[in-house]
Amino acid sequence: MAGQEISGKYTGAELKEALGGRKGKVVHLTHNDLDAAGCDAIHRLKHGEVFTVWASVGNFSYVLAAVSEVKAAGDLLSITDLGYQAGAERWLKRARDSGWKVEWRDHHRWEEREQNVVRPLVSLLTVDTATCATGIVARDLAAGDEKAAEIARVVCDYDLWQNKDPRATVLGRILSKPGFREYVRDRLVEGRFTDQRIEEEYRRILTEMERNIRKSIRHARVLGTRYRIAFAPLYGYTNDTAYRVRETFRSDIEVIVSSNGRFSIRSVPAISHLIARKFGGGGHPHASGGTFPFTFVDRLAFLLVRRNRHFEDLVAVAESIGE
Repeated sequence: MAGQEISGKYTGAELKEALGGRKGKVVHLTHNDLDAAGCDAIHRLKHGEVFTVWASVGNFSYVLAAVSEVKAAGDLLSITDLGYQAGAERWLKRARDSGWKVEWRDHHRWEEREQNVVRPLVSLLTVDTATCATGIVARDLAAGDEKAAEIARVVCDYDLWQNKDPRATVLGRILSKPGFREYVRDRLVEGRFTDQRIEEEYRRILTEMERNIRKSIRHARVLGTRYRIAFAPLYGYTNDTAYRVRETFRSDIEVIVSSNGRFSIRSVPAISHLIARKFGGGGHPHASGGTFPFTFVDRLAFLLVRRNRHFEDLVAVAESIGE
């Protein structure tokens, strides 16, 4: 597929060097899940040559800061599927001064204040919580294109938890494993949603997923009084693990925690994003992510007993919301 990309762990210097050698005039800064892959597929349908930077919620600000220091001459920096983070306006100002034209399309929940801060610094800001980010991009960049519309339908089915299209479930689970994001993105550009490699990987994933989810449930712990908050270690397949944890413990909130302190949170009440913001993250009202500031001792305790002092901190935040 046309374009370049950078993903995984990279320093600011490595990113700036890669951007300095880009061939095209479009840089796409996006998340790292199926919705991001859908956004990138449509960017490539529209623009052809695209330099893609995949970013997590946790390193988005770091990446944006690095991009903002790269000189451009009216080149497009398109940001998708990433919500506002404190201080983003600083890097947007620098990007503008460096010659970037910035467009930002997102479907996470923004405060009005945040939109008001960002809007004067970009050429376009679209925030629409009614659809997935791929839906916004398809509407803006490829209106009337049936291939783009079908990509958006499939991606939104997974990202918005509609669960009506089995193709969406397969692709969403496939992207929970490293090494398949670009492959799936390229199939989407072709208008294909499955092939032999995807089907074979999916069958393998189902077996592994069941084993990992059972392990997560075995080590889960329920805390809280106002809400039943279930904490479980992550061994893979975040969404499916959260669903099964909720089903097993009849919890109101599920916090799926990685060994490095990063966590994904799902909630029945529409407060996931409010909780996550207290831990350096954000997302949707019912699904978000953040990071516990794990020390070496925290990490060791979590690995040994699957528990951590920060769990009580999150419970306190969750149960204080709305008071």
